[in-house]
Amino acid sequence: MNCYLYKNLLINGLCLASLLGVASCSPRTKATATPRTADAGQIAKSVGAPDWDKLFTRNTGWFGGDGLFAIPMDGAEFRPATERTKTMFVFSDSVVADTVGETIKRKDFTMVHNCVAFLDGSEPDSSKFNFFINHDQQGNPTSLFVPNTPHTKPGDYYWLGDGFVNVELDSTLYIFAYPVIDTIIPGSFFEFDQKGVNIIAIPKGSKPPYKEQRQLETPFFFPLENWSKVTMGSGILVNTTWAGAPNPDGYLYILGVGGVDQGLIVARVKPKDFEHFDQWMFANGTEWTSDYRQTKPVTRHVSNEMSLSPMADGRFVLAHQLSGIDDEVAVQVSKSPSGPYFPIRKVWQCKEWTEDLDYFSYNAKGFPHLSKPGELLIAYNVNSFDFWNDIPKEPRLCRSRFFKLKL
Repeated sequence: MNCYLYKNLLINGLCLASLLGVASCSPRTKATATPRTADAGQIAKSVGAPDWDKLFTRNTGWFGGDGLFAIPMDGAEFRPATERTKTMFVFSDSVVADTVGETIKRKDFTMVHNCVAFLDGSEPDSSKFNFFINHDQQGNPTSLFVPNTPHTKPGDYYWLGDGFVNVELDSTLYIFAYPVIDTIIPGSFFEFDQKGVNIIAIPKGSKPPYKEQRQLETPFFFPLENWSKVTMGSGILVNTTWAGAPNPDGYLYILGVGGVDQGLIVARVKPKDFEHFDQWMFANGTEWTSDYRQTKPVTRHVSNEMSLSPMADGRFVLAHQLSGIDDEVAVQVSKSPSGPYFPIRKVWQCKEWTEDLDYFSYNAKGFPHLSKPGELLIAYNVNSFDFWNDIPKEPRLCRSRFFKLKL
């Protein structure tokens, strides 16, 4: 098994039992029924997006990775991108090589823990799509973002969460970052451990490798329901006028995952107070509370990465991988980010599960500003349980696949 799988099992609070259909790894928790679903055909149709698939099918440099959050650099999350729009794509664990053929040898590629790419315009045009891969002093590929906070220890590295440009704070770019360390945990299946939830703050106009960045530690990595840890930053809804939200209330909504059965945690804060963590309010099912320890999941069976997007009629659509790692992408509709959420609707079958017994899909999310009117562009990650043996034979396996949800 590989670090990609370990990561998603660890962060999502899953174990082998959950992959086999048991609701929780905890011996104190009883298995629950399969989440109630509805016929997606009643509200939506989905079609593949091969032009976006092709954009991420590459023969040099970056040729695979997970994560894939898309951040419009002008902050217009919900306005259709134009020729002048620049989008940052954020990746976590990625593989990089000078050249990639139909096969590749292990010695010829490198894994970095995070990197970024930029797309100019609104279309998947390879001539306007460029990666930035950081390099060390010896010229070797290395991670772009490295932990540098008061509690950072040698060996720590970052996986990345969602991000946004905060127009109300000097157009600072904020990206959630999760410090992780490789370690042997006695009695645990996992060989590394997430240590917290940090935020990277990058001033407007900064260029990679972002030497002007600040890194903030947050309290938003905390136990909930059987001591499963909550991780905030799984998605961000910028429900403001400047982001192009159709019915703005002026709040940022930050999504997280934690508790039993992949619970969705929702926090909100005014953009100007984003760095004031005591101003964050958390949904608890009936009201907003300033005590994040009193929060409760507003729905369940979501994935560690997801999206929440406003619809023209005032509702919101949550896009996620069903239960974190599954062969189906699902959506849920709500009249409010804090819920209640309507039943899960399955909108896409990930065919990769049928191609190889080791393949799996995870962490679906939507990209509103790259979507056409009346639809939502959605991507999900694909990987292998036997990563190190499969990637040399199928180098372009570990990349996102795209489809369009017709609303």
